[in-house]
Amino acid sequence: MPQKDPCQKQACAIQHCLQANKYVESMCQDVIRDMRRCCDSQAGNSICCSGFKDSKPKENKSNT
Repeated sequence: MPQKDPCQKQACAIQHCLQANKYVESMCQDVIRDMRRCCDSQAGNSICCSGFKDSKPKENKSNT
């Protein structure tokens, strides 16, 4: 029996949140953040993270 993907729960949570919020990404930032954390800790162990590898959250940098 194949092992369950360690980040599958978070990936499913993103899909559920997006569907429930008419695909408005800003409404799902908390579940997206959880997925990024999982992918950071499970690097190389999760196929669900393949789309998150090169996608980092945009940082607000100010030059003040």
